[in-house]
Amino acid sequence: MVYASHVIFCAYGFWLPNDPRGSWSNFVGSWELLRFGRATKTDSRRSSAWEAHDREARLAAKEALKYPAVRFSGVQARAVGRAFAVMQTKSKLAIWACSIMPEHVHMVIARHDYHVEQIVNLLKGESTRQLLGEGIHPFTAHRDVAGKVPKAWGLGLWKVFLDSTQGITKAIQYVRDNPAKEGLPSQTWSFVTEYDPYA
Repeated sequence: MVYASHVIFCAYGFWLPNDPRGSWSNFVGSWELLRFGRATKTDSRRSSAWEAHDREARLAAKEALKYPAVRFSGVQARAVGRAFAVMQTKSKLAIWACSIMPEHVHMVIARHDYHVEQIVNLLKGESTRQLLGEGIHPFTAHRDVAGKVPKAWGLGLWKVFLDSTQGITKAIQYVRDNPAKEGLPSQTWSFVTEYDPYA
């Protein structure tokens, strides 16, 4: 029985489909990126973020992106958090942990009527509306002739289904600890509720 999911979803350009550490992508949609290798699809349940790899090759591939890789400022991250709060209320989500990092988001989300992929898409969409509404979308300067901005989020997500209290509490702690690993302050969000294994 699945009780929750630990998800990671990334800002544009953070984790490329042909990242040498593996990715959740089946294909590379850009010819410029394909020159750096095919998709490195993995189904690993363990994060490979800290694995040794050819960092120079990874950074060279990022230079081939159509737009600069997104790195949310603190002001933008707070706007993303406000958007997540709106969607949490709208969809009655139980979010037990969240860290909004400059280039990616970690969450532990309780099982819901929606598939977790749909939940993440809703969170991305709401945050896009919030960033645009506040005039701080990362790609405001890259609007096309119709006034549309490129997507600030990468495609897809990484997910692990959690089927035990131990797994859930471990994932929650991992998410809470994530900012410190990157030298950032701990985070507290109004939309995060305390996990109660006896509820």
